[in-house]
Amino acid sequence: MKALLLSGGTGSRLRPLTYTCPKQLIPVANKPVLYRALEAIGAGGIADVAVVVGEAAPAVMASVGDGSRWGLRVTYLRQDAPRGLAHAVAIAEEFLAADPFVLFLGDTLLKDGIGAAVTRFQATRPDALVVVGRAEDPGRFGVVEVKGGRVHRLEEKPRTPRSDLVLVGVYVFGPRVFDAVRAIRPSARGELEITDAIQQMADWGCTVDAHQVAGWWKDIGTPEDLLDANRLLLEDVETELRGLAEESWIAGPVRLGAGTVVRRSTVRGPAVIGEGCHIEDAHVGPFTSVGDRCTLRRVQIENSIVLEGCVLDRVAFPVVSSVLGRETVIGCGGTPSRGLGLVVGDRSRICPV
Repeated sequence: MKALLLSGGTGSRLRPLTYTCPKQLIPVANKPVLYRALEAIGAGGIADVAVVVGEAAPAVMASVGDGSRWGLRVTYLRQDAPRGLAHAVAIAEEFLAADPFVLFLGDTLLKDGIGAAVTRFQATRPDALVVVGRAEDPGRFGVVEVKGGRVHRLEEKPRTPRSDLVLVGVYVFGPRVFDAVRAIRPSARGELEITDAIQQMADWGCTVDAHQVAGWWKDIGTPEDLLDANRLLLEDVETELRGLAEESWIAGPVRLGAGTVVRRSTVRGPAVIGEGCHIEDAHVGPFTSVGDRCTLRRVQIENSIVLEGCVLDRVAFPVVSSVLGRETVIGCGGTPSRGLGLVVGDRSRICPV
């Protein structure tokens, strides 16, 4: 079995972060989402992976390399424009040949990985298996109607969902999917939709099974999704103090990276702080991840993602529910005020005039 990992979207709902970084490379709990997908693929017993890339191809290729750090063999396929998930399957046909494969959206996180879905597919050999989960707001997703364990109907973001089961971004296919992709036409938004291809397979009488995830799942589409995923991942953090804490209170599960120094500060877990950070006279609250080489001085921050190289110095307002791009500097002194939530891109400056 092989894997097809998609990393070509523009991430428009995550701007300004995605002006300078592909959304799949934005870290949650200090690890890029795409790395977590590669780990899940490897843990599922798959070694050969094609990564579909778009305009951000150089950044993705430089970051992932040949895949050897995950024990994978990575091939890159270029998609000239966002033409849909089914189009990505079409351009990978030569690489995938007749092998069954996992289609994994690079902005998807699953607590329990893909092992159970792969095992079920290998045991039952349907033409397709779609991984589904329950959603409180199914109209945001591709909605799946299941009858007798088989997929009956799919609708992409319907106004009136017929079910609360939705596609979570992982699929397992046999070779019939290529026939279905060739049979469909672009949707109203000009893309070849994977939901249309799966519906075509169901209409042909192919065996299309649904596999419901047991643990949580999350797709990363908005800053709120990033923060939700960060919280979910931090819930599994275990205490590991490789850095130095002086005159400080470390409470709950906290991971401090090597070379990090915490002085006269409080760090309340769950939290992750990267390597080479300097934290002084600060409060780092629960559900916060801080990237490598950051400086936090006289600041209170909670439920936030701080990417590498940021400097927060004498910030009068509490920073809450924020996502701060790489090398952002915030230095707003003055009278303490209410907490603010910020979403800022790389190398932003928020300082006194």
